[in-house]
Amino acid sequence: MRARQLEVFTAVMRVGTVTGAAQSLNISQPALSQILLHCEDELGFKLFDREKGRLRPTAEALEIHAEAERLFAGLEGLRRKTQDLRLGQAGLVRVAASVPPAMSLLPDILARYRAGYPDVLLRSHVAPIASLIALLRAGDAAMAMAMDDQMTPDIMVERLGVTTFCCLLPNDHPLAAQDTVSFADLQTETVISYRSPTRPRVELDKAARAQGHDFSAQLEIEVSISAVGFVQAGLGVAVVDALMPWLQFQGVTTRPLQDSPKLPLSLLTLTGKTLSRAEAGMRDEIRKLCAERLPSRP
Repeated sequence: MRARQLEVFTAVMRVGTVTGAAQSLNISQPALSQILLHCEDELGFKLFDREKGRLRPTAEALEIHAEAERLFAGLEGLRRKTQDLRLGQAGLVRVAASVPPAMSLLPDILARYRAGYPDVLLRSHVAPIASLIALLRAGDAAMAMAMDDQMTPDIMVERLGVTTFCCLLPNDHPLAAQDTVSFADLQTETVISYRSPTRPRVELDKAARAQGHDFSAQLEIEVSISAVGFVQAGLGVAVVDALMPWLQFQGVTTRPLQDSPKLPLSLLTLTGKTLSRAEAGMRDEIRKLCAERLPSRP
């Protein structure tokens, strides 16, 4: 399957009609249909059955769809890189981060970096861990800051430091009168926390069991910042990372989680990737600031 055929196949799978796919690619319907027919001829099997203006994927199309999407993402990443080079933006640094480091550390990292590299174009992404890994693999980020250190072999991990957990409470909650909140205190509360089996939840489950308690969340979240609105609405007590700048949110207060487990913060890069001078400068600024702000590395 050639690059143009891959593009057409992916567009049709996403949209489901020749008209919609042609519009998304800014080509004519006859041109798209011709490319699709040539693709099927070369492959030796049909990709779609035509039914009343819509295209229904065959079993063969469904079988190759996931791999086609992966290849198409890589192709799109290559196109963006070549466009950056053509526009004279070889000094481009793409950095990604999950929400806690993006809100607490990344602004100062970028400010320091800008002082030393004023002419480099910066591009940032904020996303959950699965999306960070996808950005690295597609070449849409040179590095990512994530709150995990367990990765597949194609992702290189450099541990930057650790953080702990805290409890996010309504200002008038009885537990706000305490200096800390324990797992025992949480047994009678409606808990808002990470879904299983994310790394933060795994660490919380393990720590609670070690202290003779169960840890369960009645309201599960994907990213910690989403807990703010839930706590403000009185839906419960949140157990979240202590890295987020929680004090900037009104109506909530934080208390340390007693005997909290540690949660690693890591710098992720694609294994085997050689960083440019501009990217290496960003990595160095990340290392320096994290060494200043975070407890020693695990």
